[in-house]
Order: sequence, then structure tokens, then C-alpha cells
Amino acid sequence: MIDRVGEALKDFLKQESAGGIVLIAAAALALIIANTPLAPAYFGTLETKLNVSFGDFAINKALILWINDGLMAIFFFLIGLEVKREIMGGQLSSWDKASLPLAAAIGGMAIPALIFAAFNFNSPESIGGWAIPAATDIAFALGILSLLGPRVPVAMKALLLAIAVIDDIGAIMVIALFYSGEIKLDMLIGGGITLALLFAIGRLRIASAIPYVLLTVVLWVFVLKSGVHATLAGVTAAMMVPMAARDGSRLLEHMEHALHKWVAFVIIPIFGFANAGVTLIGLSFADLLAPLPLGIALGLLIGKQVGIVGFAWLAVKAGIAKLPEGVGWRKIHGLSLLAAIGFTMSLFIGNLAFADPQLVDAVKLGVLSGSLIAAIGGYFLLKAALPEAAGQAKAGANPALD
Repeated sequence: MIDRVGEALKDFLKQESAGGIVLIAAAALALIIANTPLAPAYFGTLETKLNVSFGDFAINKALILWINDGLMAIFFFLIGLEVKREIMGGQLSSWDKASLPLAAAIGGMAIPALIFAAFNFNSPESIGGWAIPAATDIAFALGILSLLGPRVPVAMKALLLAIAVIDDIGAIMVIALFYSGEIKLDMLIGGGITLALLFAIGRLRIASAIPYVLLTVVLWVFVLKSGVHATLAGVTAAMMVPMAARDGSRLLEHMEHALHKWVAFVIIPIFGFANAGVTLIGLSFADLLAPLPLGIALGLLIGKQVGIVGFAWLAVKAGIAKLPEGVGWRKIHGLSLLAAIGFTMSLFIGNLAFADPQLVDAVKLGVLSGSLIAAIGGYFLLKAALPEAAGQAKAGANPALD
């Protein structure tokens, strides 16, 4: 059983890391296209209206919104499955395991938001983006971590994963509480009935994934029309999936593995390609120093380091948590910079926070610049720390610092 869990974790991390590299390539391609003569075709395609109707019921949205509201609901469904698995039997299943990543994640969300607010306190048009630098892109972070090869301890990867999962829970709560629109009660009631049906088949532990998928699609439509952000349908639906079906099969794990490749190699790269394009022609240094992009970039770069390392240190010193074996403060510092890669979730929250295209472009500048510097800094910090960790037999090596 332990070997099987270990192999599942290795398989998961391998897929996420490879997906992160594909995401980097997709984002780079979008940036290149957005600054060439192909830019009008790129932006025009994203604004193309697509209509799906069933009788009098219709959904008419631009392609970019089908990606952000539709495809990303599948991404959030996967997040929901991961969160449930981690709570039921993974890194969040006990206080001993969860205390360190919980403290680190809370600091990694709170401090970036405060830094952003400090820069945008007198900017009422941009203060609504306070949650943007609080996010972490786990695929991107693991993609950078994978470049360091087998020197990276499994405990360090598991810690980064746990921090990101808690971060995702926080992002979901923020989206639900602060970025939903006007509520339509009839649609919300329809969603509640659908969720009750999902709960019922979950309690019956039906082995087939088909009824869960079909009801999740119905739930998504109701939630989309209700005013609550549609991606939350994916999270709540995933929570209804049982860990094991009535026939003993590991239903949640099977669904999670089936979705991983699609999310890592198709959905997230499409989102990155559709959202990373920003025109840099005519951009000046002053544009980067505007309160919105600067607050995001510094929120990610400084806020994540101070929040994650600081709150983790306080938790350890207070006896609430302890460092994993082989993971010292230098590695925690390196991980805090990788956690500052906010890309996917930061862009997603930015699109929810602002309707003005100019503000959205400013968000992209802040997220891309902050994430790029964090990725480079985190890579070189960990590259310097990991060889020393492998050679702790060296005279003077201090595991607590490494």
C-alpha cells in the first residue's frame, strides 16, 4: 500500500512538472504572438462569440470566457479532487502533517495581499485586485523544480504541493466571497438541487464516473447563470465524489488520474496561451512602476518570501509545527520563491477583478514580471542549496540551515 501511494505521488509530480514546462512554452508563445503582426488575429479570435442554446436557454460568450469559465471549471474540479484526497489521507490528513504548510500558506496569502493593498490603497480603481498576488501556480512551480532533477527531496516536493493545495482552498474561498456577481435565486436553487443529487449518488458510492460528470455539467450551467462564479461548480462537485466506490474501486483516485493529463497538457496551457498575451510595444519603465503591476509583482516577490518563511519560522519556533526531515530553511526560502509564481491563478483572479482591458493588461504585466523573477530566483536559490544537502557529510554542513 505504501509503495502504491509512493508511486502515485511520483506519477502525479511527474505529470505536474511536465505540464508546467508546457505551460511556460504556451505563455511564451502568446507573448510573442501578441507583439507581432499576428496580434489582431490572436485577440480577435479570443473575442469571437460562441453561442450554445437549448430551446429558449442559451449561453452566448466570447471564446476567452468559454476558456476562463468553462475549461477552468474542469481545472477546479481537479483541484477539488486533490483537496479531498489530501484531507482524507494525504498531506492535510493530520495536524502534524498540515501544520507547517498551513502556517506557510496563510502567510503566503496574507502578506502579498497586504503589500498589494499598501501600493493601491489610494487607487479605488485597482484596490479590488488585492487577492491577485496571493495565488500560487503549482504546475509552473513544479515545472521549475523539475529542472533541478532527482536532487530534490520528495519531502520538499510534498511540502510545496501541500502549500499550493491550501493556497488553492484560500483562492476558492476568495472567489466565492468577493468575485461573484448579482445572485439569481432560481438558478441557485437549481444548482442546490443538482448538488443534492450529486451528494446522494456519492453516498450510494456509485462506481461509474458518468453520473458525476453529467450532473457536474448541469451544476456548472446553473451556477454560471446564478451569478456565483461558474468554476466553483467544479470544486463543490468534486467534493461529492467518494474516495472508494461500492465495488471497492478507488473512484476519486481514478478520476483524478484520468483528468491530470488533460488538465496539465491541454486545459492549463490553453488558459495560459489565451491569457498571457499582452502587447509590450510602446511599454515604458514607468508602466511597470504603476501601483497595480508594481503591487502585484512585489506582492508575489516580497510577500511570498516574507509570508511563507516568516509564518513557517514562527510556527516552528512556537512548537506548532516542525520542518520535514532533510528540509531546512534555505530550501524553505527557495520554495517560497517558487510559490511566488502566481501565473495561472493570479491571471484568473485578475480577470475576475477587472473588466477594463487596460487594467487586465496591467495585471498581466505585474503577474508575468513577478512570476518570471520568482522562477529564476527560486531556481538558483535551490540550485545552490541542494548540492550541499546532498553532501551533508561535508565538514560544517548544517541540515537545519539547508
